[in-house]
Amino acid sequence: MISRLEFDAVRFFIQNVGMGYLRVIAGECKGRPIKVPDRKATRPATELVRGAIFSILASLTENWDEVLDLFSGSGSLGIEALSRGAGHADFVEQERVCCDIIRDNLEKCGLSGRARVNCLPVERSLSMLDKEYDIILMDPPYRREDIGEFLGKLASTALVGPETWLVITHSPRVPLDESYGQLKMIKERRHGDSIITIYRKEISV
Repeated sequence: MISRLEFDAVRFFIQNVGMGYLRVIAGECKGRPIKVPDRKATRPATELVRGAIFSILASLTENWDEVLDLFSGSGSLGIEALSRGAGHADFVEQERVCCDIIRDNLEKCGLSGRARVNCLPVERSLSMLDKEYDIILMDPPYRREDIGEFLGKLASTALVGPETWLVITHSPRVPLDESYGQLKMIKERRHGDSIITIYRKEISV
């Protein structure tokens, strides 16, 4: 007799043959499959990297009320945050096929009621989103080399407050600066071919 979770996983696989997938690592949705776009341009954070991200965050903050997942791809980072107790997550992704996959993943994990998917370029989202976030997660395309420029723009928005933790995964071939405006680097950790960098706003006294 197989469990309901195992049955759902088998059904999910049959319905999505040829589609890559990950699994939620921990929390209420632990073990649930997350559909991943089968595209070379999409390189979602590995389980090792995702685990490291949330281990670091757990040591830094208990405030997970509002989470922003930029360059969402499959939505794996935001979904992991929701599974681990985040109150609400906004996802930003410009590719329509990825937006549909995020919505599908949220529905299958039972998290749709605590999430919103914004299908638009991340640059546009900086002026359209209107709240301060507790955690901002970024997993941009590894081939994108203007991430530093984007961080400079993000640093000057109201999305980043004095209590916001910003986490970005990036290639070692795309080094980031110690600071962008008021955003200051707090930690940097390398995991395989990925670097996890943590920023926080430095408030002048």
